[in-house]
Amino acid sequence: MKRLYEDLPPVEIAGRKLVGRVLFGLLFLIAALVGATAGLMLVYTTDLPQVDALEAYRPSSVTELYDDHSRVIGSFALQRRVVATYEDFPSVLRDALVSIEDKDFYRHSGINFWRIVGAAYRDIESGGRLQGASTLTMQLARNLFLSPDRSFHRKVQETMLAIQIERRFTKPQIFTLYANQIFLGHGVYGFEAASEYYFSKPARSLTLTEAALLAGLPKGPGIYSPINHPERAQKRRNLVINAMLEDGKITAAQAADARSAPVALHLQHDPNSLAPYFVEEIRRYLETKYGADQVHEGGLRVYTSLDTDLQKAANQSVLDGLAAYEHRHGWKGQLENILAQGIVPNRYHDADWDSEPEVNGYIHALVTGAGSGIATLRFGRYTAAIGQPDVAWTRQKIQAMLKVGDICYVKILALSANGAARVSLEQDSGTQGALVAIDNATGAIKAMVGGRDFNDSKFNRATQALRQVGSSFKPYVYATVIDQGASPDDTILDEPTTFETASGPYSPHNYDEKFEGIITLRRALAQSRNIPALKLANKVGIKSVIDYAERFGITSKLPPYLPVALGSAEITLIEQTSAYSVFPNDGVRITPRYITKVTDYEGRVLEEDFPEVKDAISSRTARIMTGMLHEVVMHGTAIAASKMPFPIAGKTGTTNDFTDAWFVGFSPSTTCGVWVGYDEKKSLGAKETGAHAALPIWMNFMIAAMSSKDMAGKDPGDFQPPPNPPASPAQKVDTPDTAPATEEAH
Repeated sequence: MKRLYEDLPPVEIAGRKLVGRVLFGLLFLIAALVGATAGLMLVYTTDLPQVDALEAYRPSSVTELYDDHSRVIGSFALQRRVVATYEDFPSVLRDALVSIEDKDFYRHSGINFWRIVGAAYRDIESGGRLQGASTLTMQLARNLFLSPDRSFHRKVQETMLAIQIERRFTKPQIFTLYANQIFLGHGVYGFEAASEYYFSKPARSLTLTEAALLAGLPKGPGIYSPINHPERAQKRRNLVINAMLEDGKITAAQAADARSAPVALHLQHDPNSLAPYFVEEIRRYLETKYGADQVHEGGLRVYTSLDTDLQKAANQSVLDGLAAYEHRHGWKGQLENILAQGIVPNRYHDADWDSEPEVNGYIHALVTGAGSGIATLRFGRYTAAIGQPDVAWTRQKIQAMLKVGDICYVKILALSANGAARVSLEQDSGTQGALVAIDNATGAIKAMVGGRDFNDSKFNRATQALRQVGSSFKPYVYATVIDQGASPDDTILDEPTTFETASGPYSPHNYDEKFEGIITLRRALAQSRNIPALKLANKVGIKSVIDYAERFGITSKLPPYLPVALGSAEITLIEQTSAYSVFPNDGVRITPRYITKVTDYEGRVLEEDFPEVKDAISSRTARIMTGMLHEVVMHGTAIAASKMPFPIAGKTGTTNDFTDAWFVGFSPSTTCGVWVGYDEKKSLGAKETGAHAALPIWMNFMIAAMSSKDMAGKDPGDFQPPPNPPASPAQKVDTPDTAPATEEAH
């Protein structure tokens, strides 16, 4: 080395030594950087998840419930998501998303280096943190595997995962994973679910403006929500349209038309709001059998017995019937006021407003203004004004009834696209109603209403409430007697009677405080006479009557006391309704059912339910009882229904002090039961009998049911004729009484 430098000038020797040292230092620095980078990469990637798992990845998806015509009636989900394929996403949506989120998606290998540099420069210049440079693949990696925290550590992991994903999957596969996974606001995940939620249609039917609106949401679903912030959503949508124009995906004319279009939403009606009590029954059953995780994340397909059209008719019939009851009993007031609770009106949101309102629906509204002869209201995005004619039934002045901050109950008469509504004032005094409708031939539950408002009370009065059934129990007494050989033309003496009890003599009476003397069994049931029912039950034995009731499917506990013959026992509405279907079914009992089939995510059948059939009474008894219950309608306590244009039969029921009103009846195809009352044992008011409070609801529903699409053009059928009456003269079945009874209305 010394010789090498002997012939060189001292200055040149010094320069070469310096260059050598610098070069050595650079090599050392590069080696150190490479080593450090390798070390950091090792640290950051040692705990990275394996992207191999994506090959078997299936996002949690919605469990959907279908009615008997495969229409969606409800869903269960932690994340509202409908998994779709690449072909399900139209090109206009793919173009919109790629243009605004990742222009080079189909060209890069997972990361866009120049975009990262540009974003970093802008962030340094503005003093921000690294952001805005993620490709769709990097966003997918973050959403699936990493936390949303913005940090250098996470960004490196995101980049490494993106590269691995790109090496293993095709671009269409990556796009599909992203499009099914991304959060798009209001509990919605994925573009298929978003299209259904915001526009009530599948993604493949999206227009340019709709696709652009959805493509703008991933950047900030809350900030750009078209529901909460329509102005921001429109600006973001137009930015997407401009990006598509720059990329040559659309023409200038298309862009101009799309930018000028208003934000038009068609929000999906919450399917769970149609039959919430029925859906809740299904949820409890499924979670018990399959577990909460499978129900809320497994994407089950549950095929139920419900009929959407009949359910709508049931909802309307119950609410209209309760409104009619409220009108009969006048305005009670006592409205809740949010100002008294310290709530600011413009921040108030009622649970009723979570579902899209419908014409003829009932909803709670906030009084925003009240003056002489007029009041202004708000519910959700709608406003309305009511004048004195809208409250005529109350016989009071508006200014005396309503004040700002009150929460009132209204019926929606009309809705306009501009947010204006027309309503009438109603009242919710606490009265409740329930309805169950069952298909006679299959036992399928076609409609179920468990109360006035599911948001207010989840308690299902159709399946959970044990209520005294009043005289609607009497058909079991008569069925017992008829099954043991009696005839409807046999006679019995309706006269004052005293029963000897352990506490002394007791003298029951009839509802009208009168006695008819010798009458036939047919008339005794039609007129719901109490004394004959007690005598008959006493003759055959109350235990025998209870045994027959259990054959009909009554499972509630029935104490062996004579007053049970008048309906003092407590039974659920669904039990009573299902039991009555034995009569039109020629004596056969079919267990009521909610579900017909359940399949898993892949379509494998997990369970399939078939009707459970059992003989309850003889066909002779069933046909005779059907004829006697038809008499109740034609000439008895349910005569208000006698002019209905198809054959019907049934029985009213009213308990002491008018606390419970019932009507359970049937046509050849459908059995329906209705109950009206308060949750507490409180009187509905004088003369609020089953015929007055429950029967009108039943009639409105049955008219709708018999004119439904399934029945259109069909013969409603007729009841099976009873056997020929015996040739022998009528028998007298009157006997002395030895057991206690209680007063019972019809």
